[in-house]
Amino acid sequence: MERFTQEKGFAGELKLDVWLEGLTNDCLVVNDLLLEYKGKLFQIDSLVIFQRMIYVFDSKYHEGDFYLDDNKWKTIVGEEINSPLPQMERAESLLRRLLQQRLNVNIPIESFLVFTHPEFYLYNAPPTLPAIFTNQFHRFMKKMNNITSTVNRSHERLAEQLVARHLKESPHTRLPEYEYEQLKKGVVCDKCASFMVASGYVWMCAGCGYKEKSETAIIRSVKEFKLLFPDRKITSAIIREWCAVEGDRKKIIRILNNYFKRVGKGPASYYID
Repeated sequence: MERFTQEKGFAGELKLDVWLEGLTNDCLVVNDLLLEYKGKLFQIDSLVIFQRMIYVFDSKYHEGDFYLDDNKWKTIVGEEINSPLPQMERAESLLRRLLQQRLNVNIPIESFLVFTHPEFYLYNAPPTLPAIFTNQFHRFMKKMNNITSTVNRSHERLAEQLVARHLKESPHTRLPEYEYEQLKKGVVCDKCASFMVASGYVWMCAGCGYKEKSETAIIRSVKEFKLLFPDRKITSAIIREWCAVEGDRKKIIRILNNYFKRVGKGPASYYID
């Protein structure tokens, strides 16, 4: 059985979260929402609630050179890829209808694609494209921090209602029966689902050559483990085995300590969100 891999780069979501920590004005940030409106599911990486508007951010972790050709997205060698715009526009439309018709909230929404990989470039991008690139992060953050905003209890209630509507898992998710012992252990590539090989501070895919920082790859694999085995405790030993990490046990402990809360001490300790 092939291990489950996430469609979006977890590394990109982490970078988006870190970037939004630069907000200094009065606003509310809500991350990682899976919502439903009239049977239609949609996902939001991050949204920021200001006094008179909502910004929605869709994280993309594409790497390399791409270009626009008559609204078609292509790699530098001419291979067409799916445009990320329809998915973003669909999420914005469903969110707007959910707010207006279910929560009785009528507030303007603006959505943006956020390309978080430093080695991404899009040729022929028009200035009207609702996208933010890494070299624009500082200016866009400055723009947001200059927005006049004072949130009150009604804004807090809206954030609470959205969080309450978050689906912990998709009702359409159907995984076949499996046992931990049956699954091949190792870190799976986020791009092509092949197994990766550790090389210093990075992991390299044996299939497509994709490289990922060690810490990002390990945390992504922990999220996969949590999805597949929600009743199992996260320990350094089990994650070391799950990721097929040889040798440096302290490295796994250090990474887990950075992202999770440790409960207990010694061999019996485990980690929680």
